[in-house]
Amino acid sequence: MTTRMFTSPLFLGFDHLEQMLERATKSSADGYPPYNIEQTGPTGLRITLAVAGFTMDDLQLTQEDNQLVIRGRQADDSQGRVFLHRGIAARQFQRAFVLAEGIEVRGAWLDNGLLHIDLARPQPESRVKTIRITKTGNGATPIVDGKTAG
Repeated sequence: MTTRMFTSPLFLGFDHLEQMLERATKSSADGYPPYNIEQTGPTGLRITLAVAGFTMDDLQLTQEDNQLVIRGRQADDSQGRVFLHRGIAARQFQRAFVLAEGIEVRGAWLDNGLLHIDLARPQPESRVKTIRITKTGNGATPIVDGKTAG
């Protein structure tokens, strides 16, 4: 049973947030690969994933709507090799991060087994808008389904 977070009638148009939260909780509960998220400045964020053994060709980074998806898939190179112990698994992974509106991916690089992804969070603009109140039927055009009726 899921608990709805935005059931209050005061939260208008927040259905998409609830969907994003559901998507984030459904994403892999597996802790592989481990990652850090750090703030690099007033508007900068960096995600760092430990992807030892993966090359740039083994990794794929995509932004799908408001999700940043990192996939890793290594080619099986164990042909003809005899392992006495195999503790380093060549396993694939998918890790997804839900991005807030307006967050931009600035770049990514691989360094010493760590994949770094830089993000920029835009500064919110303070907006104040005065809305004129009119008498009923005094020039006010009703809006239906995002279009003015009339």
